Parts: sequence; structure tokens; C-alpha cells
Amino acid sequence: MSSQEIQFSAIIKQNGTMNAAFVEFPFSAEELFGKKGQVRIKAIFDNTVEYRGSLAKMKSDCHILGLTQEVRKQLGKSFGDEVIVKLVEDKEERTVEIAEDIMSVFNQNPSAKDLFDTMSYTHRKEYIRWIEEAKKPETRENRKIKMIQMILDGKKGV
Repeated sequence: MSSQEIQFSAIIKQNGTMNAAFVEFPFSAEELFGKKGQVRIKAIFDNTVEYRGSLAKMKSDCHILGLTQEVRKQLGKSFGDEVIVKLVEDKEERTVEIAEDIMSVFNQNPSAKDLFDTMSYTHRKEYIRWIEEAKKPETRENRKIKMIQMILDGKKGV
């Protein structure tokens, strides 16, 4: 990891009653990164699981870092468990790999592609993952058509 690496240990907390988890960032993001709001980061949990995400400022005094279900599963940890976090600010451009068949749908709908390109990385990733998770070819085709319509209708995510 480059730039300033920050390491800390934290307890995995549950977000309300949802199956959503986070850890509190025990430092001032404003002092470390010069940012009050969201800070894009690359993290490694317990020296094993890599993750790209963001430190977010919620209705709390500190920033928090979400732990997806996938990350928790890979770590074999849940709410109340301790995790070691190493993180660094992520300054790399976040790009979404777009398969050729999806690209061809965009090529037929340039205005949808323009709108797609203005979306956040997370929303672009969501759309592409939704299409790629289709088990049957016809589901994939239907989702590509539906995605174009949703983008043109102004929907930011799936």
C-alpha cells in the first residue's frame, strides 16, 4: 500500500437491525486526509481480505467503514468480533469492466452510455454486476434492455 497507511483494530458493529456491519474509524479523517465527507480507501482486514470502499460520515461523530457480508464471510467474523484494519486513501481511478455484449447495447444507446458514465462508481458497478449475475442467457439479455431503460428513466442504481 502506498501513501499514509493507517492501522487500527475495531469491533464490528451492527447497523441497527439490518444485516449490515461497520467499524468506527478512530481518527480524524479531516486531519489525516483533509476531507470532512466521504474518503475513498483501500483496506485490508486481518491481513487477508482486501476491500475498496469509502470512509463515510454518518450521523455520528466519527467516520465509519462498512464491512460487506462477503468480507465478513471471508473473515469468518460477525457483529461483536474484533478485526484489524489497515487502510490507505485510494486515489486511483475507479473503473468498471464492461463486457463486450453490454458495451454493444450501450453503443446502440449512446445517450444511456453518457448518463451511465456520469454515475458514481458504485452505481455503475451495481448495474454491471446485476447483468453479470444472471444465470440464464435470456435473463442477461432482458437485464441489458431493462438497464438501458432504467438509466434513461434516471434510476441511479438497480
